[in-house]
Amino acid sequence: MTSAAKEPLPATAAGNLFGAVEPGPLEHVDVLVERGDLTVERIVSMAHASAPDFWYDSPREEWVVLLSGAAALEFEHGEALHEMRPGDYIRIEAHRRHRVAWTHPAQPSVWLAVHYGAAASMLEPEVDKLPDDR
Repeated sequence: MTSAAKEPLPATAAGNLFGAVEPGPLEHVDVLVERGDLTVERIVSMAHASAPDFWYDSPREEWVVLLSGAAALEFEHGEALHEMRPGDYIRIEAHRRHRVAWTHPAQPSVWLAVHYGAAASMLEPEVDKLPDDR
């Protein structure tokens, strides 16, 4: 959901999803879990929005829940804004172009984003190995 730099956590990690983050020009992203085709991120936004000409177009499925704050997602092709309040979640299919229209201007919007699956282009093809002496 974001173009911010990701900060991986150590192999054994504990934290608080609502822990403070210094305000900055970009959303703050912590990678909480990254295993195979699964990535779980904590994203903290405050008065952030995607650039007007930018659309996320991920080859992976994404499930997002808003834990605090408020936000709205915009989807390509003129769909209505999807406004979110704490507890609201949405599943975004792979390659469904979307952007963050706005996040709360005065309080942190904390997201938990789960990215999973992979497009065919991201997977290594399985090749059957046959013995040379067949």
